[in-house]
Amino acid sequence: MSQENGYVPPKVWTWEKASGGTFASINRPIAGPTHDQALPVGKHPFQLYSMGTPNGVKVTVMLEELLALGYQDAEYDAWLIRIGEGDQFGSGFVEINPNSKIPALVDHGPTKPIRVFESGAILLYLAERFGEFLPGGLAQRTETLNWLFWQMGSAPFLGGGFGHFYAYAPEKIEYAIDRYAMEAKRLLDVLDRRLAETPYLAGDDYTIADIANWAWYGQLALGRQYDAGEFLQVQEYANVQRWAKAIDARPAVRRGRMVNRTIGDPAMQLHERHDASDFEARTEDKRERVE
Repeated sequence: MSQENGYVPPKVWTWEKASGGTFASINRPIAGPTHDQALPVGKHPFQLYSMGTPNGVKVTVMLEELLALGYQDAEYDAWLIRIGEGDQFGSGFVEINPNSKIPALVDHGPTKPIRVFESGAILLYLAERFGEFLPGGLAQRTETLNWLFWQMGSAPFLGGGFGHFYAYAPEKIEYAIDRYAMEAKRLLDVLDRRLAETPYLAGDDYTIADIANWAWYGQLALGRQYDAGEFLQVQEYANVQRWAKAIDARPAVRRGRMVNRTIGDPAMQLHERHDASDFEARTEDKRERVE
């Protein structure tokens, strides 16, 4: 590739220009805050700082599932972090997540507040905190964590790999798109083969493994990711389709998709969530129109 486009990597890479593409304004090779910005704190036990990306949806779906089970202590305030505008580099956010990625959560229930960052860690924390969506037996718990961490490990290939080069890069590079389309389809096939054996990823029960994977692969299968459904022929993965549609129909999942969402039907967006009553204005027929 370097011979075709004339680019020869230098012996030492230096940051001399923006990389281009959708996220060029926030890409940088150093960590730490860029500006002072305190984070708001609401009245509920959990304070969530996030955006309605797949990783953000994992956590809002989990919290809504817990609320649906009657856990009032799972009430949360969701504060929108606009990653395209660099909110994740504010000093308050970096204090919670030094990696400057959403989502980030603070649990104010304990005597000393606990910060939790990385979406998989947040799902595991909430599952253990409330004793839900994570089986107790050694074998089933391990299988759940297998698929949870499988998703955490595969997400960069789908998002940073396929999604970036297919939808966001400043130019279409055939090699990169082919490379990551191949991997995205392989990952869908991994899921499809597993879901041919069991209703959910860890077995008969819906778990945090399903929540994590649905946010990425379920929404991809439903045509919501990167406008790439036809390109990847997602309808061919029949078992993934069955699983994705079943989870998509859950009321808590529909609510979770609304929180911190900034695109699509305005009636389906909820930029700041403070309690269950915030959903009352969204009628059932409007929920049916979620793309």
